[in-house]
Amino acid sequence: MTETPQTTPGAYVTSEDYSDDNPAPTGWVGWIMYAGVMMIMLGIFQMIAGFVALFDDDYYKVNNSNLVLHLNYNGWGAIHLSLGALAVFGGYALFAGHLWARIYAVVLAMLSATANLAFLSAYPVWSTIMITIDALVIWAVCVHGREMSTDY
Repeated sequence: MTETPQTTPGAYVTSEDYSDDNPAPTGWVGWIMYAGVMMIMLGIFQMIAGFVALFDDDYYKVNNSNLVLHLNYNGWGAIHLSLGALAVFGGYALFAGHLWARIYAVVLAMLSATANLAFLSAYPVWSTIMITIDALVIWAVCVHGREMSTDY
């Protein structure tokens, strides 16, 4: 008596199951999950910075005229709050795996890094950490984003 292979779907995976246009997801998909979580954290951090700028003008040691953009701290608070809310949305959208979410995340991370670069003299350590997180998000999405894609 001969054994017959199991008929469970996905039990046997051959090279014909995946073409070059539809690569098999690898362990690197975790980087996209990482980017999504980092975008959510980035958004929360941005919103904290926005609330601090709105409610406590004396928290920052630098006068707002010494910043790259001469906005008062209420203006900076509004910028950080809006970028934070958009980043939280972008983080959740990355979990869906759509192309538009990846593009959105990269553009938003670039805007966030630019805003934090302009805010660098007010709070250098915080802004440097935010720029680093933005760079990691951009890297993770650009290098490993296609593996989680649902729309090839």
